[in-house]
Amino acid sequence: MGSVAAELRERGFSVTGSDENIYPPMSIFLEKKGIALKEGYRAENIPADVDIVVVGNVIKRGNPEVEAVLNRKLFYLSLPEVLKNYFLRGHHNLVVTGTHGKTTTTALLAWIMEKAGHKPGYLVGGLSKNLAQGARLNRSEYFVIEGDEYDSAFFDKRSKFIHYLPELVIVNNIEFDHADIFHDLEEVKLSFRRLLNVVPQNGMVLLNGDDRNCVEVAKDCLAQMVEVGFSENCAQRIREMAYSSSGSRFKLGDDKFEISLIGEFNVRNAAMAVTAARFYDVPKAKIDNALKSFSGIARRQEVRGEVRGVKVVDDFGHHPTAIAQTIQALRHRYPGHRIWAVFEPRSNTTRRAVFQKQLPDALQLADGVFIAQVAKLEQIPEKERLNPESVVAAIANSGRPAFYEENADAIVDRIVPMLQPKDVVVVFSNGGFDNIHEKLLKKLQG
Repeated sequence: MGSVAAELRERGFSVTGSDENIYPPMSIFLEKKGIALKEGYRAENIPADVDIVVVGNVIKRGNPEVEAVLNRKLFYLSLPEVLKNYFLRGHHNLVVTGTHGKTTTTALLAWIMEKAGHKPGYLVGGLSKNLAQGARLNRSEYFVIEGDEYDSAFFDKRSKFIHYLPELVIVNNIEFDHADIFHDLEEVKLSFRRLLNVVPQNGMVLLNGDDRNCVEVAKDCLAQMVEVGFSENCAQRIREMAYSSSGSRFKLGDDKFEISLIGEFNVRNAAMAVTAARFYDVPKAKIDNALKSFSGIARRQEVRGEVRGVKVVDDFGHHPTAIAQTIQALRHRYPGHRIWAVFEPRSNTTRRAVFQKQLPDALQLADGVFIAQVAKLEQIPEKERLNPESVVAAIANSGRPAFYEENADAIVDRIVPMLQPKDVVVVFSNGGFDNIHEKLLKKLQG
């Protein structure tokens, strides 16, 4: 939403917006673009002469601005509808999907197409360190877009990616997530089947061939398909993978590639982006240039600072799989260092008891763990909530030090005396977490 707002502002539109909580980095980005931000929802936030109201998918009936839109009989659309009707028609749309890795793969594929001279339009659900901004809605024949399986709006419960007119689709992986809108894994898979059902016969589907769920949802797809992965059945097989503190190397088919990112999941992300670029005849030299110069995404293993030899790392991970993969990647990047994981249960799924058993398995890969109180407790019925104390107890039983504290300040006060030079503190949250990163760094300074 923020990235599209910024692009519309660049085109000369007057853009305003409201959100419940406004926090960096997106808040700073929007302010620099001259977009007026309103914290909190009020009917008077909607201008009298508004032309179109774009309704975000977290907004529900009862929201005062939604009720004003309906009462005033204004023209309103979901964000995916805006993209489909005004930006995606007539383009070669490359749609990147999956439970994990969407943002990194989308940004990397857009960067490859950029370095190849195609000047693609793109929409990335995060801030890429290579691309100037999260969205570029130009008139290029190519458009690279992150395809989210979350629903479109309160008035359209289909997944957002259904609207994206895909020519090429990447399916990185499929796991259960978004417990607030999907009841089970079968509903998630149904949504992906609907997506693959609108890929044209002259299009392409790139599947994670190591993921049974991906293979299953694609079995009736009429488009061309290529499986990418580590297993022998994959037509594009990833081999000879190796890590160093500065990046990863791997072989795809007969070609060797290097990327500055670390971890098996990032190698797979890169392999998907490489295979997609090959479909559009991007030369290997251009792909190599893009991979080696790709700097990643804000809030993905991002070092926020270092004080007294202690590094504070920010990561958006909230699903157990993503948490585990990030910790493993950090072990490759910082061999011999102690890794502390600080987790805020904040997403619509991790606030619930859905991952009560999986979270301890993921977090105990760290050398020590801190877990905060479940965010917005009042929104989740007590019997459905994640129990962070039980997660901590399970981790402690495995022999790892683990602690529960209610908020960021309490975590900072308790963890700082325990930290030593060469320690790495990785903070997992999909929100601002009360600015815990800066609080940690400040406390370390003494």
